[in-house]
Amino acid sequence: MSRRSVKMPDVGEGITEVEIVEWSVKVGDAVREDDILAAVMTDKATVEIPTPVDGRIVSLNGEVGQMTPVGTVIAVIETEDVSGDQATSEDEKQASEDDVKVAVEEEEADKPVKSSETKEKKFEQASVPRPKLRHESDTDIAQGRLPRREGDKPVASPSVRKRAMDAGIRLAYVRGSGPAGRILHEDLDAFIAGEGTIAARTGALPDTSVREHAIVGLRRRIAERMQDAVRRIPHITYVDEIDMTELESLRNHMNDRRKEEQPRLTILPFLMLAMVKAIKAYPKFSAHFDDEAGIVHEYGAAHIGMATQTDSGLMVPVVRHAEASNIWSIASEIGRLSSAARDGSIKRDELTGSTITVSSLGQIGGLVSTPVINSPEVAIVGVNKIVQRPVYVDGVLVPRKIMNLSSSFDHRIIDGWDAAQFIQHIKQSLEHPATLFMEH
Repeated sequence: MSRRSVKMPDVGEGITEVEIVEWSVKVGDAVREDDILAAVMTDKATVEIPTPVDGRIVSLNGEVGQMTPVGTVIAVIETEDVSGDQATSEDEKQASEDDVKVAVEEEEADKPVKSSETKEKKFEQASVPRPKLRHESDTDIAQGRLPRREGDKPVASPSVRKRAMDAGIRLAYVRGSGPAGRILHEDLDAFIAGEGTIAARTGALPDTSVREHAIVGLRRRIAERMQDAVRRIPHITYVDEIDMTELESLRNHMNDRRKEEQPRLTILPFLMLAMVKAIKAYPKFSAHFDDEAGIVHEYGAAHIGMATQTDSGLMVPVVRHAEASNIWSIASEIGRLSSAARDGSIKRDELTGSTITVSSLGQIGGLVSTPVINSPEVAIVGVNKIVQRPVYVDGVLVPRKIMNLSSSFDHRIIDGWDAAQFIQHIKQSLEHPATLFMEH
């Protein structure tokens, strides 16, 4: 038998440390080569770490949520020398050191935790199940058959309290027969047997449960990026309404006549085409601002990120070179990237490089939003839901389909006047959708 140390691999992009978000194995598990050992989080995506050999897990180093430097030993695997190959002396030495380290950590874990350390412990507190309660009648209340007045605390020994908690019983609803109304074990027996009186009035009981969740993985990355963006970037948000009636008519017409291999068109491809045209007129909006170097990088390309909600959290897949694409290819790419983000198959390079971002909540998009800029970009266009409203057109009140755009800009680079001109350019394209397909 020999032992093989598994080190945190270099996942590329110059990343020096990653966050462990999930262990797929535990100590003692038998594994085969290429089984998934763990999942780790980089700044952009989740990466799975495979098992390099067949064997049995001897130790695992690192907790979920822990930042681990590249090159750190994260696991030790015991293998059989079926092929005659032996682990290197370095691996043997490292494995031995790891076993000692793990043993020390396990011993430390058994020691009492200092109060200052408890703040770092992440746990989920389960709610104590509430027993089924018989509602008291008005007669019960009037005749004083309730065990105590509302607000009075029940008196009971620690052993009674523990037994009640284990049984899912709230002592506030148990009558005590001991001195000063103390609740005895016999009172619990009577309550469980259905003989006790429950101090509950008609209606729901207060829920005092508390649940705590550690913020790890993609959720922590999102939190850090949003906090950094709001702290560093002075946002200005500009809102305007767009009459989408003509565009919706065109969209439905195109969907009815599309070819079988063509995707159904949503609003997003039209919006991206409108953004491409606006960026050609105002190139400063497809840009990154390096505030440390004091340099703005304006891009000729329109790499449009689209904020996408997944089970793992918010991701921003990138539709690259929208300026060189037609509406059908943009729609196909939107569908492909959205599906890949939601099923977890999206690649890291498909989540990087956006120069401007679109944020849409679809049918629940509300009337107004204040989207946060995807740093280091300088602009984000927020899409709200389409609602039918009465609008005066040539003096006649008619129903029109209205949608608001709520867009935010980096006020260090974009002035309010420029932001308004950019959105007005998009508005004109969407309200006169034929112009989206005209060459300028």
